[in-house]
Amino acid sequence: MWDNPERAQKLMSERTGLTNHIKKIQDLENSINDTYEMIGLAETEGDESLLAEAEKNFSQMEKQMDALELESLLCQEGDKNDAFLEIHSGAGGTEAQDWASMLLRMYEHWADKNDYKSEVMELSDGEEAGIKSAILKISGLNAYGWLKFESGVHRLVRISPFDSNARRHTSFASVWVYPVVDDSIQIDINPADCRIDVYRSSGAGGQHVNKTESAVRITHIPTGIVAACQTQRSQFANRDEAWRMLRARLYELELQKRREAQGAVEAQKGDNGWGNQVRSYVLQPYQMIKDLRTNYETSDINGVLNGDLNDFMRESLANLTKSKGGS
Repeated sequence: MWDNPERAQKLMSERTGLTNHIKKIQDLENSINDTYEMIGLAETEGDESLLAEAEKNFSQMEKQMDALELESLLCQEGDKNDAFLEIHSGAGGTEAQDWASMLLRMYEHWADKNDYKSEVMELSDGEEAGIKSAILKISGLNAYGWLKFESGVHRLVRISPFDSNARRHTSFASVWVYPVVDDSIQIDINPADCRIDVYRSSGAGGQHVNKTESAVRITHIPTGIVAACQTQRSQFANRDEAWRMLRARLYELELQKRREAQGAVEAQKGDNGWGNQVRSYVLQPYQMIKDLRTNYETSDINGVLNGDLNDFMRESLANLTKSKGGS
């Protein structure tokens, strides 16, 4: 029936995601009805503890309603797609490379906690610790819609584990998110505009990837965009995935141009250093993570670094919605 298994799988994923969303709404409606019955019983029997429980239930359901409302707003072009997430270490040397590896772990944990599939497509190890860069593919309905708010420079302040004098260091790493392009989106690339390089992989994958020139890097000369993949076992498979990444990057570039032209969002990608950060993670002298676009903050350092990012994403979506409503 299907001549494109990947497209078929994506359609099934979208259908499953829509079904789950409808089920959440139905479950919430049932909970509301049950709670109203609880209130009626409590008033009949004069049970104050039951009334208190009902009030607590309504408070929780209000939060669930807000979350479902925000989820329904993920309707911009590309929101439903899978996502590529790039991480690059910035100013700060070994510190920044270690920080980049912490971010990679954070997004892998976020994907796992939210039932998304994550796969490292390219990884460049740091010279002493951490990573110089990584590309993570996150698959699932609305992956790009949620993750797009993570694009920008992330700043870390902490006591350096690499400093024998235990001094405070500031490190930077950039995150850039773009949607995976499926077959329903046509992106034309002139092969003459691209340079293809092959090289030996340096990341995980066993002896095969280290002994053969199976990794592929494609450079789109007109834009300077680079797409690379090294995690597949053959050069052919890596080349195919690199082309997918390049198409996705060019698609995101086009989306960004449209948004800027419409005034929907501000350009977020800047120099990978001071003054361009979108979020600050302060571990010392106090513990606080603050998003500089929404002003949302939390002291739950461990939770966030272990993937608890949904509150930041919801605030970003709510903030974007408010800005559109006020324009």
